[in-house]
Amino acid sequence: MRSFFVLFLSFLFLSGKAQDTVYARKIIKELASAKYFGRGYVKNGGEKAAKFLEKELKKNKTLPLFADGYFQNYKFSVNTFPSEMELKLNGKVLVPGKDFIVAPESNAMDGIFILNKKDSITWMNENYGNPLLLVKKKKLTYSVATHTAPYCKVEILESSLPPGNLVAEVGIENKFKMDFPNKNVCAYVNGIVNNDSMIVFTAHYDHLGGMGNKTFFPGANDNASGVSFVLNLAKYYASHPPKYKTLFLFFSGEEAGLLGSDHFVKNKTVDLSKIKFLINLDLLATGDDGIMLVNGAIHEKEFALMQKINSEKGLVKEIKKRGKAKNSDHYWFTEAGVPAFFLYTLGGVTFYHDVFDKAETIPLTDYCDVFKLLLEFINQF
Repeated sequence: MRSFFVLFLSFLFLSGKAQDTVYARKIIKELASAKYFGRGYVKNGGEKAAKFLEKELKKNKTLPLFADGYFQNYKFSVNTFPSEMELKLNGKVLVPGKDFIVAPESNAMDGIFILNKKDSITWMNENYGNPLLLVKKKKLTYSVATHTAPYCKVEILESSLPPGNLVAEVGIENKFKMDFPNKNVCAYVNGIVNNDSMIVFTAHYDHLGGMGNKTFFPGANDNASGVSFVLNLAKYYASHPPKYKTLFLFFSGEEAGLLGSDHFVKNKTVDLSKIKFLINLDLLATGDDGIMLVNGAIHEKEFALMQKINSEKGLVKEIKKRGKAKNSDHYWFTEAGVPAFFLYTLGGVTFYHDVFDKAETIPLTDYCDVFKLLLEFINQF
């Protein structure tokens, strides 16, 4: 009977652990799908993602941060490529995202051009008023631009570049969108002891959107994984009430320059002095080599607590630390004096800002152990 009871408890534990990743994979698969087209600025991808998060937060029994709901609306301008995206080099058709990408600040370009080699990696036509530039790259990574430039720059994967002189047939359309509407999605659960002080978890839900009307950047690791993690935390704390009021913030505009978190902080959406600690979560899909804590070198006491918990419970392989860095949404909070960590996982798959960052590539190697580590950190903190 005792052996059966131990096995039963083990089954419950393993089922709970599996359920965390089951829910995570469901969220990641959804947000990285074509339906959301890279959670960007064409095909209504970002708006659809915001509404999906609202639905999940309601289902997980969290409360909206604002009197009129979960959304904090704001705007910024962005350059997009909503339709035509064609390139031939010496008659060879190249595939967007796999063979080439367009620099996000690029202007439109249409026609046939003879390109002259300018240096070991650059080709250019002679139309200096609105030139076409081709740049050879070993890896293609995309980004977002909030401005346009007086050129069209195309990055070509080295292995896709034909030999000899280059003749380019180009059909690229851009559309600069002024004051494009965006949303931060914000929720909370009440604490059982103190609702004046706050613990905050954040993740950005936006990604790079699309390039043309067929190619999109799924953003499974970056950052559907972090979104799934914060949703899992919301789900947990809604049914296990925390000591302090706990916020779950999902920012848009991160890939465009940390714009959603900047808006949240600058507008004093909450009293920042009441935040006891903030943890920003991004790139949570791996963990083979442990985790990194940005600001770990600044908040030494909290870093030591994280190390102590991990040493006692044997959860992640290693916890590394960095100093201050403007590389995710924690940054503006740090600048405003809020104690914060930015946590991301190390090792494993290396797909980043490309078309290969898909849900099926995500191993979630140490997802559950990182979850346990954070729960215990907040509990002891």
